[in-house]
Amino acid sequence: MSVGKVYLVGAGPGSPDLLTIRAAELLKAADVIVHDRLIQEAALALAPPSAERIDMGKPVGRHESRQDEINELLVRKAREGKTVVRLKGGDPFVFGRGGEEVEYLAECHVPFEVVPGVSSSLAAPLSAGIAVTHRSNASSVTIVTGHECGEKGHVDWDALARLDTLVFLMAVHNVGNIASRLIEHGRSPDTPAAMIQMAFWPDHRVVTGTLRTIADDVRVGAIQPPATLVVGEVVALRRRLHALGAGVQ
Repeated sequence: MSVGKVYLVGAGPGSPDLLTIRAAELLKAADVIVHDRLIQEAALALAPPSAERIDMGKPVGRHESRQDEINELLVRKAREGKTVVRLKGGDPFVFGRGGEEVEYLAECHVPFEVVPGVSSSLAAPLSAGIAVTHRSNASSVTIVTGHECGEKGHVDWDALARLDTLVFLMAVHNVGNIASRLIEHGRSPDTPAAMIQMAFWPDHRVVTGTLRTIADDVRVGAIQPPATLVVGEVVALRRRLHALGAGVQ
């Protein structure tokens, strides 16, 4: 039997209307879909009824062992001659461990293709009316994983504190530490900040404040993961759009 092929496909924020045309085409042709937790059912419904769906969302505390299972599953299904769509939230190569998966596929001599998706690092701010760059006050944007922002993380806070727009993915649990470390390393406590929960999902919510207040704002607002933290003067654009009557969420 000939070996099949694995397509690492970015699903974007999860809504089917934000998939690329290429992603939708591959879903319609899939024999097997190995998907993350944050994929809307309507996106999965694009696949034929005969396609095998395998939910490989990672429970808390099982990321490493679960990733090994995913790697082995992709190879096994491809070696059965199947067309495998590995459907990943956001973009496969932006904190999606897609790089690890293609390394494993290459080592096992399994053909693969990577299809980009809209990363939540850009989609979440946009959903809240926040432009991550702006000619007036932000010429750069930096994306950081919130998992590395705890007390034992390896983040260069001196460098981050000097940059324009900061976007922290998976940041809910470490929001207090993020804010305090940025202030400690020179960022103004009055820097605008926003936390966006579940961008482009039905339970999408946004809270805004400053570095001084954002941890309390998140707690009072009962924001739950997954959520994206944006820090920088660009967050003030949301307030200006609201004042102008624009329909930002």
